[in-house]
Amino acid sequence: MGVPERLAERMSMAEQHEYLRARFSRRTMIRGGAVTLGAVTGGAFVPGATAQAAVPSGRSSTETVDGAHVAPFGRHLAYGTDPRTEMTVSWQLPVAVKKPFIRIGAHPWDLSRKIDAEVRTLFTPAGVGASGNHTQYYVHAKLTHLRPGRTYYYGVGHQGFDPAEPHLLGTLGTFTTAPAHKAPFTFTAFGDEGVSYHALANNSLLLGQNPAFHLHAGDIAYGDPTGQGRTDDTGFDSRVWDQFLAQTESVAKSVPWMPAYGNHDMEAWYSPNGYGGEEARWTLPDNGPDKKNLPGVYSFAYGNTAVISLDANDISFEIPANLGISGGTQTKWLEAQLKKYRASRDIDFIVVFFHHCAYCTSTSHASEGGVRQEWVPLFEKYTVDLVINGHNHQYERTDVIKGDKVTRKLPIGGTAYPETDGVVYVTAGAAGRSLYAFSAPLSYEGNEHDVDSVSSFVNVKGGKQNETVTWSRVRYLDYSFLRVDVTPAPKGHLATLTVRGIAETGDQVDHFTVARRAK
Repeated sequence: MGVPERLAERMSMAEQHEYLRARFSRRTMIRGGAVTLGAVTGGAFVPGATAQAAVPSGRSSTETVDGAHVAPFGRHLAYGTDPRTEMTVSWQLPVAVKKPFIRIGAHPWDLSRKIDAEVRTLFTPAGVGASGNHTQYYVHAKLTHLRPGRTYYYGVGHQGFDPAEPHLLGTLGTFTTAPAHKAPFTFTAFGDEGVSYHALANNSLLLGQNPAFHLHAGDIAYGDPTGQGRTDDTGFDSRVWDQFLAQTESVAKSVPWMPAYGNHDMEAWYSPNGYGGEEARWTLPDNGPDKKNLPGVYSFAYGNTAVISLDANDISFEIPANLGISGGTQTKWLEAQLKKYRASRDIDFIVVFFHHCAYCTSTSHASEGGVRQEWVPLFEKYTVDLVINGHNHQYERTDVIKGDKVTRKLPIGGTAYPETDGVVYVTAGAAGRSLYAFSAPLSYEGNEHDVDSVSSFVNVKGGKQNETVTWSRVRYLDYSFLRVDVTPAPKGHLATLTVRGIAETGDQVDHFTVARRAK
């Protein structure tokens, strides 16, 4: 049903999508993979506010079952543009139900009236990948006008399933909004999770860190295991998302799960940019430069730290399905965000996360030249404090880099000063998928093996370019994630980010500090 391979190799994802639209009738296309949304009603914490469908509706399901026999699953939270006052609660239903809603309150025995939620229905037909006809029902309730630093209880339900009923109080969840002022906090991060026992183990450890939020640096569920952003990608299975959201619910129901999109998140059947499926599943801050083409690009501030999510598919030479999709607007937006946050009296640290690696020595993907060309100069110009990537399934951390050169060696336990030295890059892509390899010896906390240089390559326009690098400081090859502890300071004193690499076993494999004078 896809674009012939000989054509797909020369076509962008949008061109493939248009090819299919022209080839099949409208009726066939609706059954053959278009995103289909049935909007119930817009839900928000403030009466009168409405939620918007991600894409135009096509096929909506009117068939429902007795709601008393259906339980929601896959709850996941995401901040709005202002984490102090906005939160979106999302969940999934296995079948269509009537009148989904959310209740929210300051206590489990004092939940609000029902607040209507929005349903986004995603239909994947037989012949698109591995499954038969499969319909997924994603539900979203955007809550606004919340109070900063407040813990809320919430329950999600529908006609026949009311979480306020005494026998369903065990289904309630909680979340806490960002504080109004600077205060210490922790966040976690990784990329390339998928569905596996190792992913479950990492999630269990994540929850124990008590993070304020979690960053997922792309390649989320691997519904598309090929990851080329093409309609003829083999093995696509939308049902993997059902497993993924069930797997991550233990964390994501109480910790905002903030994703960036990677190459395996471009599911070409659903929309010209490949993100139609993602827009059905996630509601993210809408302050990015191009909501139509780049829904995974956004920023938010938590306490003294600004976080920026980017879409490196837009600038990837290695996997060019969406290369140039923003027409340069993403990079212009990035510079504007960096300039704004660096000038803000409230922001000390800037953390940027995205999928493709700026600096990595994996034998699989290594480094992305598009990132070095487009974004690294901006990271250096505005002294970004930490860059987090995935894509390569391993843990690797650089020395401090500026102008592609090491400006300060950063041993385990060392301190980086981005105001004067440069930027530290961490690849944290060992969340759950099968691991890659290094060409150099492993070197991590308790097993240090420093080398003078490492042979690697960078993906540039036209192919791979070999390089010998001196910036690879820590290399660990097992499942792991990042924990970052943020400690504010009085004006003029050193505020710190303490960054730790934590293995699936709970062992610490790396730690270092980023220090900056507080404003």
